[in-house]
Amino acid sequence: MLPFFTNPYPNELIYSAIARYHFYSGNIDCKDTLEELFGNRSVIPSVGIGSYFSVLAEKLGAQYSVESLLANHTIYPYYASFLSKQRQQEILNDVKDDGKALYTRLGLVAGSICIKNGIYYCAICAKSDTEQYGEPYIHREHQLQGIDYCPHHEVLLREYPVIKDSRIKYIRFELNYMNLSELYEIDPHKEVSVYLAKQAYKLLHLPLHSLSMEDIISKYKVLLRKHNLITVSNRVRQHELYQAFKITFSRDFLKCYQSELSEEDEYNWIKVLTRKMKRHVHPFRHLLFLYFLKHDIEELVVPTKDLGPFGKGPFPCLNKAASHYKQLIIQKVEVTRDYKSKNLIGTFTCSCGFIYARKHTADMFEVGRVKAFGEVWIKKLEALEEETWSIRAIAKILGVDSKTIKRYLNGNAELKQVESHGCDNDKLGRYKQELLKGIEQYQYLTGTALREKFPKQYMYLYRYHNSYLESVLPKVQRKNKQTKTVEWSERDHQYVIQIKRLYRQLLQEHKPIRITKSILGRRLGILANLERHLDKLPKTNKLLNDITETVQDFQLRRCYKIIDELLKQNSTIDLWRIQRVAAIKSHHFHEIKPRLKRYIEMKQEVSKNGRTTS
Repeated sequence: MLPFFTNPYPNELIYSAIARYHFYSGNIDCKDTLEELFGNRSVIPSVGIGSYFSVLAEKLGAQYSVESLLANHTIYPYYASFLSKQRQQEILNDVKDDGKALYTRLGLVAGSICIKNGIYYCAICAKSDTEQYGEPYIHREHQLQGIDYCPHHEVLLREYPVIKDSRIKYIRFELNYMNLSELYEIDPHKEVSVYLAKQAYKLLHLPLHSLSMEDIISKYKVLLRKHNLITVSNRVRQHELYQAFKITFSRDFLKCYQSELSEEDEYNWIKVLTRKMKRHVHPFRHLLFLYFLKHDIEELVVPTKDLGPFGKGPFPCLNKAASHYKQLIIQKVEVTRDYKSKNLIGTFTCSCGFIYARKHTADMFEVGRVKAFGEVWIKKLEALEEETWSIRAIAKILGVDSKTIKRYLNGNAELKQVESHGCDNDKLGRYKQELLKGIEQYQYLTGTALREKFPKQYMYLYRYHNSYLESVLPKVQRKNKQTKTVEWSERDHQYVIQIKRLYRQLLQEHKPIRITKSILGRRLGILANLERHLDKLPKTNKLLNDITETVQDFQLRRCYKIIDELLKQNSTIDLWRIQRVAAIKSHHFHEIKPRLKRYIEMKQEVSKNGRTTS
């Protein structure tokens, strides 16, 4: 155990505390400091996290542990919540030892964005630390990739100007090298960036490994369901999600933070993030996604489980005629999707025969639409009719409209007006006059429009003199609509011209786009006809069969384009380089490799013959 150590300040990187120890210990050679702290003169200092923590914790004393150092004095918690449980355990083992695989496991090798090569500070924090502790120090919340603002003072971070001239040298903040000016550049993205900085700071203070990628995916599913972005089959509505995300963040902002999206890219980071994929997504992008979902980091820790759009059940029977009205006795729900609104609709069937449906966003005791009333309800209706209740009263008891009661009684029961119990005759007469004047004044208005203009008068007359109301309101004028015959042959010809033009444009795109029926249909606004009426469009169908690409066709086209560019540049053509640039998985690339070799040989032969001829 060391005789003394410069204990870390709040949120200070262990790297910074070691730099201070080196300064106050009087060691001239950094290797002496490494020997004292790690028992190893070959340790390479790491600003963000580090290694050999098991030795370091033992040297520092019982008040420190590997977990406490990792949780409180490194940037690791910024990444931890978005790693799998297995990966979290592997990283814990990495930092205990030499940490060779640490940054690869974190995804920093393949998935880094907004890389910070220097060390950053907040000018106001530096002043405050000097007043409180006598010196500035390196805050871990200022070193996070993608975070440009101090979460405490909401000012831009600045890069410390001192550069390391040795791999094993530790940098300690000194005030005379810092820019403490209060002048800052105007940033159009400040509001969002400050919010993200505050969320990242909260992320650092979550209990270590209280969350994992498995938990996060489950929570995302719940949040996306609230935004109506989950289908009946539990899949994410990627197109709607992409459109909504574009509205939340400007293209300039996403470009600034290296988080641009392409909907056509099957591996864009939002698709990777919302699917169960092993690919790493940077924590900053998770923060962007949570901002879009309007969800706070601290709320992630609250246990939640995706129980589907309507919950687990049981569900209430809403048959007012049944003795079990509002009791939770329906065990299952059938989920479908409304074709127009795309809302999820739940259908609930009770043993009493009552079947009702509602949206997933509605209250569980709210009926959206009754599909069947059932035998119990019908018997109650017949019993009330025999007791000579009025239509209006029966409707109120059974929780339906009067017209529904009349329809179920097959028109045999006359509409019995409610006695003027509770009705003010003076008010009734006054409202009649006011409504008549309104009808004369606004002769062009329909019954629905009059109801909106005179809601008070309309509702009073509807309750106490409905027959009068129906007699004075303008009748619905139904227009005879003539059905237009579609000239499919002409439309077929137009589609062929439009598709050929778009096809040529897509082939010229700098970033290749796979040619599919969906992409052609969506861009031309004719996808519905291509999906439902292709049998009436023979020329269009033939053209689509000729030009649309399979996944392998698209992979080959990407590779051919890369080969052509390399040949133009007279560069060496290596298959491994083509695979990497085209971003094709090895097992897929193995399938197309023979065709690529033939293509390369053919192009080289053509090029050689061209030179010989000339």
